[in-house]
Amino acid sequence: MLSYALRTLIRMVLTFFVIVTIVFFATRLSGNAIDFVVSDGITSEDRELLIKYYELDRPILTQYFAFLRSFTDGQFGLSFIERRPVSEIVLERIWPSTQLLLSAVGLTLLVSIPLGIAAAIWRKSWIGSAVMMVAFLGYAVPNFVLATVMVLLFSYWLNWLPVVGNGTAWHFIMPTVALSGVLIAALTRFTRNAMLDVLGQDFMRTARAKGLPENAVIVKHGLRNAGITILSVIGLQVAGLAASGSVVIEAIFAWPGIGDLLVSSALRRDYPVLQFGVLTVALAVIVINAAIDLAYAWADPRLRHTVKG
Repeated sequence: MLSYALRTLIRMVLTFFVIVTIVFFATRLSGNAIDFVVSDGITSEDRELLIKYYELDRPILTQYFAFLRSFTDGQFGLSFIERRPVSEIVLERIWPSTQLLLSAVGLTLLVSIPLGIAAAIWRKSWIGSAVMMVAFLGYAVPNFVLATVMVLLFSYWLNWLPVVGNGTAWHFIMPTVALSGVLIAALTRFTRNAMLDVLGQDFMRTARAKGLPENAVIVKHGLRNAGITILSVIGLQVAGLAASGSVVIEAIFAWPGIGDLLVSSALRRDYPVLQFGVLTVALAVIVINAAIDLAYAWADPRLRHTVKG
């Protein structure tokens, strides 16, 4: 298990280095940042000083190595727009994004797993059909469409819920539902399929033959064995949610998180903030995937024995 964790760590480092390189060169394709760093009202001398300070007049490879060196000072450079360390700007946005992600994941687990189990147990009744119909509908509706509809309905027409910011618990309702809508639909379907695979297994019939209550059979034996598949799906979905799902939702609801920061820094071509923000999200995705790999290796006895061997 230790060697498997070591290999996972090496893959994480290599993947992150590749992403760092791609992010640096990709941001340079968005245009010349000099026009956004300086204004027309300053003197040519001040303009040259700012350009030299940010090293925008140097060759692209020199800028790349300077970007790599910025990782050693803990500040990751200065923002072109706000003129303060990038690390401070990004750190201010991490916790709001984490709050929204955790609330979306919590709502997803709370809703999708019981619905998936119900759809598997009553697959031949109207309950199973209704659950799957709702799941397919939720999977087909993009989160930005759901967010827009909720804003129009609950904020504009009914004036029930606030739209902008994260000041109160009421501010979490619409962003959380919009962010978790597709995830709930996907996880409900996967939970149903995973439960269907184990419901007909011999160990389930043996548990019933021993006289165990049906609830214990479903939860202790059925869900426990189906949980290995569900775990991998949750990891992939959460990683995707952290990578791109929150960007649109945070922009719609003006949520002060990483997603909103990425959009604003991209529009303003604030290279240092954009680069470090993307790398923060990429690192979160890499860590989540690695954690799921390790958890999957630990949860699956077959893979655990293979790793030990």
